[in-house]
Amino acid sequence: MLNLDNDRDFPYYNQIPEMSKIGWAVLLISIPISYYAYTFISNYVNDIVGSISFLLIMLIPLLYFSDWDYSLFFQKPTRNELILAVLMFLAYFVYSLIFTNLLGAYGIPDIGNGASNFISIIYLIFSMMGEELMKFIPLMFLLRVFFKYTSNRRLSIILSSVITLIFFGLMHLEPTVSIISVLLIQGVGSIFHLYVYLKTKNLFVSYLSHLMTDSIVTILTIIGLFA
Repeated sequence: MLNLDNDRDFPYYNQIPEMSKIGWAVLLISIPISYYAYTFISNYVNDIVGSISFLLIMLIPLLYFSDWDYSLFFQKPTRNELILAVLMFLAYFVYSLIFTNLLGAYGIPDIGNGASNFISIIYLIFSMMGEELMKFIPLMFLLRVFFKYTSNRRLSIILSSVITLIFFGLMHLEPTVSIISVLLIQGVGSIFHLYVYLKTKNLFVSYLSHLMTDSIVTILTIIGLFA
């Protein structure tokens, strides 16, 4: 078993620290704003600027309403945390390969990887952290709501995680992609990266696991080993 820091806890859900109602409203609204800003800026400027805006639109309000205490989310990763990040990256990669092929066998379309090049890896550096925040903000909000009314931490974590994964999967839904695909691959599949955060309470580690996943897929696509 990996030794992880069990003294850390999730922020906000137990009012430590306290997040105002205005803060929650701004953070939740920042998610769709950042998503559409990314699409607009990527189309009219470039993907790198789009991915930076995608990240900052969520990150700056999060830091602001947390009194700029970045230690609530980001810690220097330990050796065991890095090992966990790699293990969950490998688990997701295997899971994704299996279910992508199964869905393909039944004619259910997946998102696909589109046109990739090594510049794609640069904007992944920013967009993957943005995607982690896209999960983190609703996860913490739901955790706060469920814990407030149940006082059951474990149940609150489970319910919040399930809803967050469904939401994250649906955010990847496109007109040409099946809802089954996004719920299984991007939704349920993201449990591996979410698990990293739930175990470490360190967004930087789940980000590294997520970044490894998309970077490796991009590299394999570039060299022609991944469709």
